[in-house]
Amino acid sequence: MASNRGAWHTRPSKLRIRKFSPFQLAVFITFVFGISIFIFFLCTGDVLLDADQDLSLPEDAPQLENEETPDKLWGPPFSHGLHQCVKPTNKYKAAEGWDHYLTVRSNGGLNQMRTGISDMVAVARIMNATLVIPQLDRRSFWQDSSTFSDIFDEAHFIKSLERDIRVVKELPKDLDSVPRARKHFTSWASMGYYEEMKLLWKDFQVVHVAKSDSRLANNDLPLDIQRLRCRALYHALRFAPPIEDLGKRLVERLRSRGGRYIALHLRYEKDMLSFTGCTYGLTDAESEELRIMREKTSHWKLKKINSTEQRIGGSCPLIPKEVGIFLRALGYPSSTLIYIAAGEIYGGDDRLLELRARFPNLVFKETIATREELEAFSDHASQSAALDYIISIESDVFIPSHSGNMARAVEGHRRFLGHRKTITPDRQGGPRKRGVSPPGVKGRARFRSEESFYENPYPECICNREKDSY
Repeated sequence: MASNRGAWHTRPSKLRIRKFSPFQLAVFITFVFGISIFIFFLCTGDVLLDADQDLSLPEDAPQLENEETPDKLWGPPFSHGLHQCVKPTNKYKAAEGWDHYLTVRSNGGLNQMRTGISDMVAVARIMNATLVIPQLDRRSFWQDSSTFSDIFDEAHFIKSLERDIRVVKELPKDLDSVPRARKHFTSWASMGYYEEMKLLWKDFQVVHVAKSDSRLANNDLPLDIQRLRCRALYHALRFAPPIEDLGKRLVERLRSRGGRYIALHLRYEKDMLSFTGCTYGLTDAESEELRIMREKTSHWKLKKINSTEQRIGGSCPLIPKEVGIFLRALGYPSSTLIYIAAGEIYGGDDRLLELRARFPNLVFKETIATREELEAFSDHASQSAALDYIISIESDVFIPSHSGNMARAVEGHRRFLGHRKTITPDRQGGPRKRGVSPPGVKGRARFRSEESFYENPYPECICNREKDSY
């Protein structure tokens, strides 16, 4: 046995490993690689396609439905039990009969005015002032002659806020001729700023606010002031009964047609494209028309805009074609009912051809309401926008093609109502705390770059404690 073990151990020493020259080694590797490539092409040749072949599905190809469609596409995100909470704290005192008055001119479109008015409610509270029903902007691009009571339920507004501030329909007659302090309050101002503004009452009984939008900071305000802003926007600023009634009827008609629907806020109006300088997909003549419009609009400060840089920087809306591609990529079937919440689309129906080819069930106010129902709202852009707002709030899914005043307001309201599904390219409306400014941003730019309070009122107006509910 011993000799056998010894023989076994000595055999390896007799083997000789043949050495290959560099040339022989290279030939061997090339041969093996060639055989591998041949086998690969032989096995996969039946599925290889010509590089120039069109890979898109034919128009009449059947659309595959995802088995998870109801939950994945239509279901709201998980809200972790969070709900609206706007009840004042125990330290909050009821309004008093102050003899100082704030008069306000609310500037901008519908949602810019709505959030601005909510800011002014909070400012009136901080400054111990009586708020006179605001005057609405009649000089904006829309040139809407609507008054406050044409758009909002004035009596409800006054009644809802009676514990918070005193609101009157008009300035007392004996104060019509008294000198007024005319103020352009600083944008994104803090609580301390308005505490200092109380000094105005030493010399004036009336302060006129020339602009209402973005007058309050998004963050670092007392909890009761933040919740007051939510009570003002989501409870007090109810639309006038004719608008509310028609809005609800239109929602019911949409439900009767498909059960579920998407509200698509398609930002592709002429003024918006001109203001942002976004001309991607437009003809040279259309681009020039927008440039001329921008030059002639005196209150638009930026005149020369590089459209390519705007688009690369994410400052332009998705064009209608891209919206269609986006929705199909998410998995929505071509049969999806889509309500277009928007003003007049620049370029008209031709601009919607490729979107409609993917989603034939596109509807507008004009296709679900009668001419008689809409007649009262003709030439009143803000009232018409209010209908879009109601339909967007009540939709199963809300999708804005660009971030703007309406997109932010609707997203915030849907969060407040229970985190209803809102889809933007990077999120779907789930709970998250309001974003602060990016690192390194300093000065007043820090306040401008913060996420809007009205876009995401969490955590002040959304919580998980029942005792804070309204």
